[in-house]
Amino acid sequence: MTAGLLEVLVVSACGLPKLDFLTDKIDPYVLVNYKGQERKTRIARGQGGNPEWNQKFTFRAEYPGSGSDYNINLKIMDHDTFSSDDFIGETMIHVEDLLALGMDNGSYEMNSTKFRVIGSDQKYRGEIKVGVKFTKTSNDDDDEEEIGGWKDSYGDE
Repeated sequence: MTAGLLEVLVVSACGLPKLDFLTDKIDPYVLVNYKGQERKTRIARGQGGNPEWNQKFTFRAEYPGSGSDYNINLKIMDHDTFSSDDFIGETMIHVEDLLALGMDNGSYEMNSTKFRVIGSDQKYRGEIKVGVKFTKTSNDDDDEEEIGGWKDSYGDE
């Protein structure tokens, strides 16, 4: 099993709809979830349906890991001051192949790509631009022998 860091760069979104009838603006943010690890972007106040975040989040990832769910879930929300936040839409990015390539090569990156945002009614709600990178940090199948808690260091005298 290989452990590593999964970096998710939430760049921007475009074409997000207004959900509030009382106001013409939205203040979107993104909840990024990978295998129970959740991060939140800052609120893009005053940017409406075309926000920019340019925020990077790091998650611990293992490949192959427990379970088969290799999806990054991005849920776009509209921040409301006097009521609960509104769900705008979401997208999922399947990263199993990216993790496998990162395991083989030491790291692998998917450049910033646009993904469709889908609402709870299964309708198109705009696009979100996201980049993903996996970097291998350790390998539990190392051939090095451990002796008494220390790695054997032949020739390091």
